[in-house]
Amino acid sequence: MIHIRKDPTVERGVIALLRRERDRARSRAEWERALRGHGYALDRTATGLVVTTLPHGVEICRLPGDLA
Repeated sequence: MIHIRKDPTVERGVIALLRRERDRARSRAEWERALRGHGYALDRTATGLVVTTLPHGVEICRLPGDLA
């Protein structure tokens, strides 16, 4: 796994994108396809769901509870 410095500004932007796409999607599968189109994925870890980049799997942030 690649470790990078976490940037709160990037995290807020990604979470805003997640919320916007979730509001538009009719299902969880459609939402996850939209996220992949933007270059993100959801990965289940021991600490919960996290948002990662595609294709490298760099962790961006933990998925907020209201989106899980």
